[in-house]
Amino acid sequence: MSTRLKRPARKKRRIKFSAKEILVYIFLGIWAFVNLFPLYWMFTFSLKSNSEIFGENVIGLPHNWIWQNYADALQAGNMGKYFLNSFIVSASTIILTVIIAMMAAFALTRMIWKGRKMMNSMFVLGMTIPIHAAILPVFLVLSKLKMLNSYQALIIPYTAFALAIAILVFTGFMQDIPKELDESACIDGCNVWQIFRKIIFPMMRPAVATVSIFTFISSWNELMFAVIFISSDSYRTLTVGIQTLSGSYTTQWGPIGAALVIATFPMLIVYAFLSKKIHESFSAGAIKG
Repeated sequence: MSTRLKRPARKKRRIKFSAKEILVYIFLGIWAFVNLFPLYWMFTFSLKSNSEIFGENVIGLPHNWIWQNYADALQAGNMGKYFLNSFIVSASTIILTVIIAMMAAFALTRMIWKGRKMMNSMFVLGMTIPIHAAILPVFLVLSKLKMLNSYQALIIPYTAFALAIAILVFTGFMQDIPKELDESACIDGCNVWQIFRKIIFPMMRPAVATVSIFTFISSWNELMFAVIFISSDSYRTLTVGIQTLSGSYTTQWGPIGAALVIATFPMLIVYAFLSKKIHESFSAGAIKG
């Protein structure tokens, strides 16, 4: 006779939440709504007419989705050119900042030379100098070098002021990399440049992502330098372009909202792709090897 094994009846799992947990979830839901609502409002704002924006339909979805606002912002407002200028300036700033700061951090943490502690303190001291406090001297230097109204007029100052925080992040991260790896590489015949390129740089990717996103946000959103150092329409960035657009479209606010979406959403996309690397860099930097 064959015996059939009776399987125990599966009990339905009931998830029970305590009153404290319910309050926490309610608070988190409200906090998420508070943070996401401005993005929703900005996007819907960019697709509305003035009558909807100023009274008929302030919060709701547009009655008529006016995609022409984006065409007006890109064509008449020249947002496409300004977007390209901002991308060139931000990308160049990130590349220069990462390369220079990582080399400086390598020299400060992996090499022994006289005065490196004082030099590290000077780099950290650079974080205390407000970027806008140097407008006049930087303007005079760029004027003497005939660099005004060019990409270099923004790339060089942005890179200079981003180096302090970048070196601080790279230095803290690089100190946690065991120096035995350098010694092993030397035994295998690697020189200093090969150690930097083959050993250190591949292990610094989370820190590079952190520095890249911080540098991108600061250079993408910067306005004061871009207004003072750039007067030519050919080199204006998005922040300056939106300011001029608000003067050109004083009665049409839809294109202004479209320009704000064009300027804001790229930052959110970049952060969405690099946020995991940023969290990895913070957790790795907190663990001493």
